[in-house]
Order: sequence, then C-alpha cells, then structure tokens
Amino acid sequence: MVGTGLMLILILSYAVYSNTVDSEYYGYETTNTNEILELQLEENGSADWYATTKSAITWINVSIENAPLEDLTVVIESQGIESEWYYSPNLGIKDADNFVCNEPQSDYSGLLDTCEYSSKHSILMENGSLLIKGRVSLNLPIQGKGYIESENIENAENFIKSVIRDENKTRTWTISILRDGEIISSEGIEINAEITTHDFVSIEQFKLNPIQETAYSFASLAGCFFLVLVIPLMIYYSSIYREKRNEEIRLSAKK
Repeated sequence: MVGTGLMLILILSYAVYSNTVDSEYYGYETTNTNEILELQLEENGSADWYATTKSAITWINVSIENAPLEDLTVVIESQGIESEWYYSPNLGIKDADNFVCNEPQSDYSGLLDTCEYSSKHSILMENGSLLIKGRVSLNLPIQGKGYIESENIENAENFIKSVIRDENKTRTWTISILRDGEIISSEGIEINAEITTHDFVSIEQFKLNPIQETAYSFASLAGCFFLVLVIPLMIYYSSIYREKRNEEIRLSAKK
C-alpha cells in the first residue's frame, strides 16, 4: 500500500512538472468589446435599417420593441465576401437540450438541433418584441480567451493573429420588418443592434500552478487511501466487534 502511494505521488508530481515546464499549449487573450451599431434607415418611414462593420465579430444581437402586435417577419441579412453567419432560436439559452451550433452541416444534424448557416435569416416576431442572437464567427474565442497547441509561442501568436485578420471582414447588415412580404412603417419601433469584436491582446505559455496542483494531488491521494484502506478497516473491525459481542452474549446465556 505504501509503495502504491509513493508511485502515485511520483506520477502526479511528474504530470505537474511536465505541464508546468514544457507545455505545448498556449493561452491567448483578445479584446471582447461590445459595440452598438449606428443603424441608418434605408428610406424614411420604412422599417428597413442598415449598418456596416469592418471588425472580427463573434456575436450580433438585435432587439426590437414596440412593433405592431401582430405576426411579423424580421429579416436580417449580411452582405459581403463570405458573409454567412449562424442563427438558431436556441442561441444564448443555457439549458437548451440537444443543441450545438458548432456543426450545422455535420452528420449529427439529424439528431441535434444545430444553427442555420446563411447570409440571410428570417425570424417570426410575435407580440411586438423580439431578441435575436447570432454567431458571426466560430473561430474566435467567445469570452476573449482561448487555447492553442503549437510548437512554440511565435507560431502560436502568428496563427492567432492570422485567424483574427481573416475574420476582419467588411459586412453590410440590413434589418427589415415585413408584413406579408411588405416592409412596414418604422413609426414607434425601437431597434438596437450590438456586436462583439475582437483584436489580439497577448499570448503566454500555459502553465499549471504547481502548489495548487500538488495540493489537489495529495487531496486526491488521501481520498484514495480513505476509500481503499480506511473504509475496509472500519468494516473489518466492526465485524470483529460484533462477533466479540455475540460471543459475550452466548457466554452470558450459558451461565
């Protein structure tokens, strides 16, 4: 048992050491800035707006309030080179069942609810309000932090910068509200559009905290010893005590 414990300590110590000193993983950070789009009316009085973006974007969120209380259709389109983006009503819902947005055209799309990948999305609006969340890029880190495996930090940094550079696309967004295929009046309607943009900030080699990881390792080891050694011993001594107690009862009965 002692030999097994020492072996576990050596293995855990080497794991912490190897991931602290010679890791091939790098953590990088980008900005994660929310920007309000300045929407312009295509034509005065019509519920048809547009805005242009030139950034690396992960999210676009559109909120509409005070629209007529009837069934309407909101059409959001992105125009430009490689202008497709991802949309699903389940985006942003934490407890959505059987939903994954990362593989809209995978072999699992028949089993899972996935995002639709297109430059134009049409969404039904009821009760005069709607919140639309869309993913523009799946290659950028959602919270501005990500990890990558690379031979060295220079290659890792160059790769991340190239990803962000490739996602810096010029897009013209149009948002229209339609009734039976016709654009309605914009009178009284409140609309806001927000995007989340990313620029490179920093990168560093991924390192474990040796003190913290060692503490976790010893805690795990102590837990293993407790399960493997202490509990069986408790059962063993309990059975001995019970047997001894039963023997005393039998001897008392004979007297």
